[in-house]
Amino acid sequence: MPKAKIIRKPTLHVGKKFCFVCGADNSQGMRLKFSVDSKPSIVRGVFHLAHRYMGPSSFAHRGIIAAIMDEAMVKLDSLHGAPALTAEIIVKYLRPVPLGHKIIVEARPLKQRGKHYWRECTIRDARGRLLVHGKGEFGRAAR
Repeated sequence: MPKAKIIRKPTLHVGKKFCFVCGADNSQGMRLKFSVDSKPSIVRGVFHLAHRYMGPSSFAHRGIIAAIMDEAMVKLDSLHGAPALTAEIIVKYLRPVPLGHKIIVEARPLKQRGKHYWRECTIRDARGRLLVHGKGEFGRAAR
């Protein structure tokens, strides 16, 4: 008779911050830091993206850009006191995002209806040129 195979559940790291974009405890993550201001409601981050986030043509990978924008918009949850999950994001890539140069990420709320939130996010270069614009819809997580 064959031995029974033991299946273990993945270890949950309770109290640890393993978010790929902002988790300080994720050694493989980006470890980006955002600031949250309540008046006006805005999330801001100033970054120099490392070359390991390169996509085609030596600029930042578009998936990395989408992840950063999603994270910035989700950070607005701290102003509402309730976590929200991403339902949809739309990202418009207007110009390539450079690697190794200063970029400014900003997210703002647009509107709220019940448990649904709409937000927008921009990425600009050091001169203020708009590189990327995005919008998202988020729903408050069920508890």
